Amino acid sequence: MSSLLEVSGISVTFDGYRAIRNLSFSIGEAELRAIIGPNGAGKTTFMDIVTGKTKPDEGKVIWGEKSTNLLRLNEARIAQIGIGRKFQRPTVFEDQTVQANLMMALRNKRAPFPVLFWRPSFEDHSRVEELASEIGLADELSRKSGELSHGQKQWLEIGMLLAQEPRLLLVDEPAAGMTLAEREHTTDLLKEAAKTRAVVVVEHDMEFVRRLECKVTVLHEGSVLAEGSLDHVTANPQVIEVYLGR
Repeated sequence: MSSLLEVSGISVTFDGYRAIRNLSFSIGEAELRAIIGPNGAGKTTFMDIVTGKTKPDEGKVIWGEKSTNLLRLNEARIAQIGIGRKFQRPTVFEDQTVQANLMMALRNKRAPFPVLFWRPSFEDHSRVEELASEIGLADELSRKSGELSHGQKQWLEIGMLLAQEPRLLLVDEPAAGMTLAEREHTTDLLKEAAKTRAVVVVEHDMEFVRRLECKVTVLHEGSVLAEGSLDHVTANPQVIEVYLGR
């Protein structure tokens, strides 16, 4: 499997604190990966680096077939080339309907001039309906997003990211605050998305990670401590000591 994202030798220091130290790993083209680790392990900083929010002190982040160096690009450009990120708190337009939120997110020409004259086509409407059923909100299209449950807002935000057709989706703690049924649907949604793109999930909830049935990378003090199936990494004595034993 060829790598879509290759992180090598990344280090970053904030005010003398080494948040990431010589971090190296890669994500495949259509792969679901979970990243776990104690607080302060560098999980969020890793996502900040990949999305251009934080520049590391050293190392490389290489993307796609053309081996693009992401460290030379700004946040907007990184989003344009196909990296989408979902933060822990859902950010949807609450006073707009589910349909309007998805429509706004569709990948269209976003230069100022075309936007003024953009009218959704039949294909746009079909795509929005398709996305809504994919995320489990087909019956909620005309509802205002502010009326949705916490879990439904999370799905809507995932749908808005999928509307932009990213090749890599970074998802931060999607299970937080969800009911059991919502978490199960979220698992299905992420597994389905990973059939056609890379999906990286940062999560604390071990049961949720187990349901994802994917390769797990354990971070500790800013570098990879262990990697493999969940059973493999949770049997690792070092992982037990620094993470599970706490």
